[in-house]
Amino acid sequence: MQERLQDAGQLLVVKPAMTPVSARQRFHPGRAALVRARGFTLIELAIAMFIITLILGSLLVPLTTQIAQRKISDTQKTLEDIKESLLGFAVSNTRLPCPASATSNGVESFCTSAAPSACGAELLTYQAHGRCFAQYNGFVPGATLGLAATDAQGYAIDAWGTRIQYAVTASTSNTFTIASGMRATTLTALAPDLYVCASGTGITATSCGTAQALTSSAVAVIFSRGPNANTGGGTSTDEAANLQNDQVFVSRVRSDPGAAGGDFDDIVTWLSENVLYNRMVAAGQLP
Repeated sequence: MQERLQDAGQLLVVKPAMTPVSARQRFHPGRAALVRARGFTLIELAIAMFIITLILGSLLVPLTTQIAQRKISDTQKTLEDIKESLLGFAVSNTRLPCPASATSNGVESFCTSAAPSACGAELLTYQAHGRCFAQYNGFVPGATLGLAATDAQGYAIDAWGTRIQYAVTASTSNTFTIASGMRATTLTALAPDLYVCASGTGITATSCGTAQALTSSAVAVIFSRGPNANTGGGTSTDEAANLQNDQVFVSRVRSDPGAAGGDFDDIVTWLSENVLYNRMVAAGQLP
């Protein structure tokens, strides 16, 4: 506090003495620079990295899910496009194409001999008997259909780059793959016989057996083996049923390994008889 002294009529103001400051308390220019240069500690860096990892993880998981869903949607659209191509081929050629074999480079493949003789050697040109070399275990003949989404060998592929499977009915002595065979047989006598079941449990090689039948009269079945095809395919009963080289197939809701019924990621669709007949009638190819 300031003290006032009266001396000879004059007012004197006396300021209090300054408290001595030690050398440690004096400002040192290098000290601030040292503090600034110290940066983050290892703990602070670890916390920062942890937060960044959490943020990136929260972004990458939805992105991965979106990519997977996009591939499923793209494959479903591809399958629908293939069905349209099959219908277009049927209208133009009065028959459905045979599946491509594993060695036909995307071209439909025929047996040398008609049934009931042994199939014989594979032929890559149309045969009047209509007997297919890879009836139930072949692939979509992308080269024959003129599809754009194919691999280097001409096979139609899904969003994972895997060849799409294709089976066609051999009913009524291969009527559906014989030129003008459907017209010659007549609508009332046509009887396609491919089955699509809701489960692989209880099925036989010729029917759905005790399993629910989604259809028992499909003209053709087209399916993608899904993302796990690149790792050898699923091992569940349902997925195995689609590779048995017979007229019975399975389609159901997708499930992961460990789920009831096992894993299943096949994407299955089929060409119904009514859709084919309607298109053929509209084009004047039936009755």
